[in-house]
Amino acid sequence: MKSIFDNVSFDCSVKVTKAYSTSFSSAVKMLAPSIRQDIYNIYGFVRFADEIVDTFHDYDKEALFSQFEKELSLALSQKISLNPILNSFQHTVNKYNIPREMIDAFMKSMKLDLSKSEYKTTEEYQEYIYGSADVVGLMCLKVFVNGNDEKYNELKDSAMRLGSAFQKVNFLRDLKADFEELSRTYFPNTDLNHLDEKSKQEIIADIESDFEAAYEGIKNLPLEAKFGVYTAYRYYKKLLKKLQKTPSLEIKNTRIRVSDYQKVELLARCYVKYRLNII
Repeated sequence: MKSIFDNVSFDCSVKVTKAYSTSFSSAVKMLAPSIRQDIYNIYGFVRFADEIVDTFHDYDKEALFSQFEKELSLALSQKISLNPILNSFQHTVNKYNIPREMIDAFMKSMKLDLSKSEYKTTEEYQEYIYGSADVVGLMCLKVFVNGNDEKYNELKDSAMRLGSAFQKVNFLRDLKADFEELSRTYFPNTDLNHLDEKSKQEIIADIESDFEAAYEGIKNLPLEAKFGVYTAYRYYKKLLKKLQKTPSLEIKNTRIRVSDYQKVELLARCYVKYRLNII
């Protein structure tokens, strides 16, 4: 029965999320059960595409990405795939009418990581972030509003700003790996060989502006999504605060993390605020 295969596919998406991101999977658990699986399905797809371009160094990444791209196109048109991650993703795409242009924009940014190592202009940088992060926020928003176009249009700008904030925090946190291991420079007009406090603080100010705009949207999310998204928002805000306090030289030489104890404390605080309806 097709339903058995679908359930196996959904389980794969859950396993991928939990294996690759304990923080994100914890936030997903805070979403209402009715939407939780679809966010797992989106994350599984995003994660696999990212893994191809970032970690499969001993293989022909261009060939693997091209194959993944073809299988994705078939999955979306045929509404089934023998790749369980793509089968899960197509299910969510078709269920919520996620526009193909969002998926194409994401794949375009991922494909850039196969050949482009430096983003010299703000325009290039913003286009990459739109495809790699903003559209992922929009895909999730499609799930959160469940067909309510008026609500979607009201919240889409803040969803994109939240996606941007998350991605920029990841760029700053992963500076060492991106620059030294993958030879990538995402921040334009920034010399990572000589990253100083002034440049770091300018990057952080830009991220804080994104977070501020994103929070206005979080306050107006449907109840099914608000607690989970707010939890992820607070986690990344905590990570940004740690990065702000970390000397620029140390950021270049280590990967800053939020401890498990801090994550538990943060979750408790988020829950109290949610229950008291002060988000």
